Amino acid sequence: MTDNDTLYIIPARGGSKGIPHKNIKELCGRPLIHYSIDVARALADDIHVIVSTDDDEIREVAEQTGLKVDYRRPESLGGDTVGSREVILDVMDYADRKGTRYDKVVLLQPTSPMRNVDDVRGCLALYKPGVDMVVSVTEAACNPYYDCFETAEDGTLHVSKGDGKYTRRQDVPKAWQYNGAVYVINPDSIRRMGLGEFPVRIPYEMPRSRSVDLDTPLDWHITEMLMNGIKS
Repeated sequence: MTDNDTLYIIPARGGSKGIPHKNIKELCGRPLIHYSIDVARALADDIHVIVSTDDDEIREVAEQTGLKVDYRRPESLGGDTVGSREVILDVMDYADRKGTRYDKVVLLQPTSPMRNVDDVRGCLALYKPGVDMVVSVTEAACNPYYDCFETAEDGTLHVSKGDGKYTRRQDVPKAWQYNGAVYVINPDSIRRMGLGEFPVRIPYEMPRSRSVDLDTPLDWHITEMLMNGIKS
């Protein structure tokens, strides 16, 4: 069953620095962006799936999946200092002009190729009126009550939270970090404020083994090993 109450946005600008051309670089035999497109198209009709890119080559590679890429990201939103909010709002304005109906927005970044359809469904199931965003998370590698430190004015270290008396990681409150895989966003909320200002954010936990976020060549190498391990 397709979800036609949701607008799926796949952001893919052309100027990647950490991994050149990463959005169309082949990962385990497929262009990276194809993994996110496949997930979105498994959940919604093509009219509700929009690739946001300023790059003709990315558009052509995206269309190899059969998805028509009519929208083009404005040049002003192509720099590496542009935030996700501006990109999302421009796609929403485009969808509104076309008369596409939706009551929530899902952001699927291509850099999370191990996110699957069930992860998106799990996030959608947690979304309800009054929620600003449901976001995928994984348990943080560093815990501010235990092994995450800050420097004081005199240059010495102190634990980020608490009194530093915890001696076992199992005893500290859990800490979470965004894994970049799924964001289910309230359209009204993002029109009023930035993602970091949302007061009501609901976490959807994903295992660390699938919470890869490709940013460096090492990330890419590790992800290939993980994905090849799943296939074997």
